[in-house]
Amino acid sequence: ASGAGTEGGSGSPCGRALCEASEQDRRLRALFQKLDVNRDGALCIHDLAVGLGRLGLHRSELDLLKIVKAGDKDLDGQLDFEEFVHYLQDHEKKLRLVFKSLDKKNDGRIDAQEIVQSLRDLGVKISEQQAEKILKSMDKNGTMTIDWNEWRDYHLLHPVENIPEIILYWKHSTIFDVGENLTVPDEFTVEERQTGMWWRHLVAGGGAGAVSRTCTAPLDRLKVLMQVHASRSNNMCIVGGFTQMIREGGPRSLWRGNGINVLKIAPESAIKFMAYEQIKRFIGTDQEMLRIHERLLAGSLAGAIAQSSIYPMEVLKTRMALRKTGQYSGLLDCAKNILSKEGMAAFYKGYIPNMLGIIPYAGIDLAVYETLKNAWLQRYAVNSADPGVFVLLACGTISSTCGQLASYPLALVRTRMQAQASVEGAPKVTMRGLFKHILKTEGAFGLYRGLAPNFMKVIPAVSISYVVYENLKMTLGVQSR
Repeated sequence: ASGAGTEGGSGSPCGRALCEASEQDRRLRALFQKLDVNRDGALCIHDLAVGLGRLGLHRSELDLLKIVKAGDKDLDGQLDFEEFVHYLQDHEKKLRLVFKSLDKKNDGRIDAQEIVQSLRDLGVKISEQQAEKILKSMDKNGTMTIDWNEWRDYHLLHPVENIPEIILYWKHSTIFDVGENLTVPDEFTVEERQTGMWWRHLVAGGGAGAVSRTCTAPLDRLKVLMQVHASRSNNMCIVGGFTQMIREGGPRSLWRGNGINVLKIAPESAIKFMAYEQIKRFIGTDQEMLRIHERLLAGSLAGAIAQSSIYPMEVLKTRMALRKTGQYSGLLDCAKNILSKEGMAAFYKGYIPNMLGIIPYAGIDLAVYETLKNAWLQRYAVNSADPGVFVLLACGTISSTCGQLASYPLALVRTRMQAQASVEGAPKVTMRGLFKHILKTEGAFGLYRGLAPNFMKVIPAVSISYVVYENLKMTLGVQSR
């Protein structure tokens, strides 16, 4: 189904465009007829298997199922001509984008060196021999280069995997911190693991998180105070909250609870990374790049394991942020006080809403990120699939903020449960009871107390952590991907 060019009847661009459109329609209609084995005007998995086999293109049943699922708009389990054309046009657009990304020399051809270089830019190292093997599978005329027609014909009726998927895949390789959830890189390449670059990434990320959290700590403490103390009768505003903190303990009191918030970065990120790697092995994938549902599962479980391990530090952070001047002499005194007065169980107050919050956070974060990524690729990607660092940061920030918004009521209930004993006369309540109490006394708005300072710190936190991370990477000798 190779597309041979034909001369247009008119030399005008409009005439050429019409000619190309009619040529493409003829090409796709001829391909559809070849694949429609039983001549019923629709392509089922059996039609595709037999038809592609006759064309010398052998695809697995799983691949064929993916093709039908991607193009089947009316969900009848097969593709009519209109669905087939729509699927191929969308697919061809992605393939064109990938082809341009790989064609570094802009000569309309891809050679082995260009494949090696493109994958190296993404942190995936392959040898020139491996690149040549990839080329041979697509090269029809033995030139050891691939032109657009060869590239399109090889990939057109194949789900976007291997090189196209790698090029269109945006690695979450930039660490940025929004104060609540430290983003750890999803995957490291085999080379990064062998050369020890992975721990340098984590050290740089930890340093970036420490600086950004310290810079935005006053907003974080204000958020905690508003979550616990603000109500209809005590309507705490941002300026009033800062004034109250400074009046009670001076300017230094703005950073209460920041020490433990910074201390927990190292164990949390290390446990999260190790858990992620083990979960990847457990779900049985040897791929360097996980599929979306696998990333969601691995990320959520790794986050749950890390949070379970360091949860007592979360309780200490809340208590230290809420303490009054002279209440505790330091972090250890606070821990001893809680242990002696409330017992070990106090270090796990609010654990259940915290765990429940991980799932909507991770799911919405990933879904929004993928949606924004695909929207950018569809609208703005013309010559390259590389979005640039600012687009990546913007997508990451928006998706993370949406994740926070979805899980915020659970985060607020968690904080109130952690703070129970530090608020005199507060009744001991369950998660369900606290939800009911807030809705009854304050309405739905009560579940979002402290949201304003929480969102105010997102952009400065992301900006600071990114700048510090990039500088620390350079200091530690980590090459940017």
